[in-house]
Amino acid sequence: MRTQVAIIGGGPSGLLLSQLLRTKGIASVVLERRSRDYVLSRIRAGILERGMVGLMRQAGLGERMDKECYVHDGTLIAFDGEEIPIDFKALTGHSVTVYGQTEVTRDLYDAAEADPGRVLTECDEVMPHDLDSDKPYVTFVKDGQTQRIDCDYVAGCDGFHGISRQMIPAEKRREYEKTYPFGWLGILSETPPVHEELIYATSQRGFALCSMRNENLSRYFVQCPMTEKVEEWSDDRFWDELRRRLPAHHAEAMVTGPSIEKGIAPLRSFVCEPMRWGRLFLCGDAAHIVPPTGAKGLNTAASDIHYLFNALVQFYEEADADGLERYSETALTRVWKAERFSWWMTTQLHRFPDQTDFDLRIQRAEMEFLRDSEAAQKVLAENYVGLPY
Repeated sequence: MRTQVAIIGGGPSGLLLSQLLRTKGIASVVLERRSRDYVLSRIRAGILERGMVGLMRQAGLGERMDKECYVHDGTLIAFDGEEIPIDFKALTGHSVTVYGQTEVTRDLYDAAEADPGRVLTECDEVMPHDLDSDKPYVTFVKDGQTQRIDCDYVAGCDGFHGISRQMIPAEKRREYEKTYPFGWLGILSETPPVHEELIYATSQRGFALCSMRNENLSRYFVQCPMTEKVEEWSDDRFWDELRRRLPAHHAEAMVTGPSIEKGIAPLRSFVCEPMRWGRLFLCGDAAHIVPPTGAKGLNTAASDIHYLFNALVQFYEEADADGLERYSETALTRVWKAERFSWWMTTQLHRFPDQTDFDLRIQRAEMEFLRDSEAAQKVLAENYVGLPY
């Protein structure tokens, strides 16, 4: 086969890049290791920044999103029984959108059905070759047959455990990582959300988050040690612990019910530099991971796609490779700002096992400053709704 852009990874990043390229007549092929049903079974975050929402509309996929999403104009930060309302709309003029990553991916797969062969699923042994030449290609095995795609460029959208990042020579690659000493125990329940906006809560017992998917599907999290086992957490134990970490009136108003999903996720920060090697461009989790506290995972991947898409359009329409040459530098500038915000949210809202009394007082002073300073609230709001591309 021959295409212009070979895309490794059929998650939302790879599919979004392919769909955007299609709007400009640029050919691409997406190679995904799993089946479509498997990809759609993965439950992920559902907070979309304004930039991600704009990219979905630009890709021609805004109709169902705009009809079924929930627009959030703010959030609540709770600490020691107090609440700090953060009014995104008033502070920045922008909002965030609640629309599950699964739904984003479903829309992208549905759109790809119009182009048979643009997305190939259940591809094994995917391997890019000659990335530092002007004739890269990708080999893979599908239905027992080894196949090859010749291309101009390769986009590595295959996640943290994918092959793409490993193709950058170790001596040319630098990786930055921070692992947090706790995880998030999360449940999904068919219950109405406790509040119309998300609640980020910190207390002496640790962090909690109240989120939602729709008017009768809620997502809740509590901070817990990574030594905990899911089996040790009955639904009743979870609900009791969640209530203890929330302001009393929210705890009393909460509707509980059986969980339909439960799991513990680790928290970490990770960045790989550079995000480009020859004709290979890394996007999303292949290049960076953020803790979920700031809702930046999918959204930071979307900013990568924005920069790469526009650079490819600039190359194919204007024969100008400047955007491709500067892709890594441009993308990393925004990546590190998202990493900073996610680190700040995580540091301020969680309890750490080695915190001193001084550390705890600093945390409280930070929350009080946020409560009393409109400027501080604006900084939080600007980062949360999404920094401009």
